[in-house]
Amino acid sequence: MKNLLALPIILLLLVLFPSVGYSVLKIDITKGNLDPIPVAVTPFNGDSTRASDIAAKMTKVISQNLVNSGLFKTIDKNAFIEKLDDVSAIPHFPDWRQINAQSLIVGGITDNKDGTVGIKFRLWDVLSGKQFAGKSYKSPEANWRRVAHLISDEIYKRLTGEDAYFDSRIIFISETGHWRFPRKRLAIMDQDGANLKYLTSGRVMVLTPRFDQQSQRIIYLAYYNDKPSVYLYDLESGKEEMIGHFPGMSFAPRFSPDSKKVVMSVASGGNSSIYELDLKTKNQKRLTNSGAIDTSPSYSPDGKKITFNSDRGGGQEIYVMDSDGKNQKRISFGKGSYATPVWSPRGDLIAFTRMSKGKFYIGVMHPDGSGERLLTESYLDEGPTWSPNGRVIMFTRKTPSYGGKAGVSKIYSIDLTGYNEREIETPTEASDPAWSPLLGK
Repeated sequence: MKNLLALPIILLLLVLFPSVGYSVLKIDITKGNLDPIPVAVTPFNGDSTRASDIAAKMTKVISQNLVNSGLFKTIDKNAFIEKLDDVSAIPHFPDWRQINAQSLIVGGITDNKDGTVGIKFRLWDVLSGKQFAGKSYKSPEANWRRVAHLISDEIYKRLTGEDAYFDSRIIFISETGHWRFPRKRLAIMDQDGANLKYLTSGRVMVLTPRFDQQSQRIIYLAYYNDKPSVYLYDLESGKEEMIGHFPGMSFAPRFSPDSKKVVMSVASGGNSSIYELDLKTKNQKRLTNSGAIDTSPSYSPDGKKITFNSDRGGGQEIYVMDSDGKNQKRISFGKGSYATPVWSPRGDLIAFTRMSKGKFYIGVMHPDGSGERLLTESYLDEGPTWSPNGRVIMFTRKTPSYGGKAGVSKIYSIDLTGYNEREIETPTEASDPAWSPLLGK
């Protein structure tokens, strides 16, 4: 698995087309059901057989990314009146207004003599006739899919005014075999389910993987000789190492925002407490000592706070404390139990799992506990993870068992409107997803 994330460098040429104007569509992606914005994604053109093949694949990926976001709908190409063969040409905008397109995306691929490909795209506002964006990339052929995600990100940012999330990856647990003796492997894929790779063999059970902020290391639990330990996996070298010994069982480790520390819960004597581990010095610091079960810690994006869940008050609730363990405060007060809190990358929300009256929910609330909203409901939803822009959540959903058969675990996503719920397709059962930061950062 050497150099798994060390993708070839993409050369980005910052300005390639003159722009006569710039504006942003007013899309509020946090409230209510949205009518998707109609966009026309014209088939990208290629100047050779190789370039044409890449162009067709890129057009498909860009269209799927936009549709999967729930904010856009692509217009059927059979409705197109104008055929655009030249990415440098100015579109005839009345033809695109006639089919109700609000934005227009055109692109072209050139086959370079050095074996690379040149990729250009332009984004037009159909109503004003002004260009929103225009960029050019030079890339190895094998990197075409990542360029498609970068273009999708640029379109998303220009049209919504929000940061995007398409150039990112998901680490998760792939589950195969009999439900009583499951084979659990670390697996990684693009956020849309493509480029799936397995990182571990399955001979050892692994759980709760999480990325660092550079998307180059993964921290997770592994059961060697039936003993749970916390491990680091380096995606560039493929090497793994145990990061420390703890007095009891360790659970749900997560990196700090600067990736220099790890926070986790450690069980001992029937209780569990939150500990922080400095990855360089290996020094451990105990942050909670309530005599209860404190677990599932998650840092705020500025590293100043930690959220976690605890049963110290009799029921399982969400708490927030300073990163040094001071000022511990309960923030959840709804019916049922709360678990797996995780702070949004934007810092404005905490996602959680809620259990009430035999149902499981994925929800969000503000860090002070206000504004609680439930986004999903099912037999078993759990373990939310945030997209890099803090606008989409992935989670595990398990179906009920019946007829002697175990339920099936799969990964789903939903946005903050609570409407765009969809399954992320994987070839096996899947659980414990964790979303990486943007790869370009």
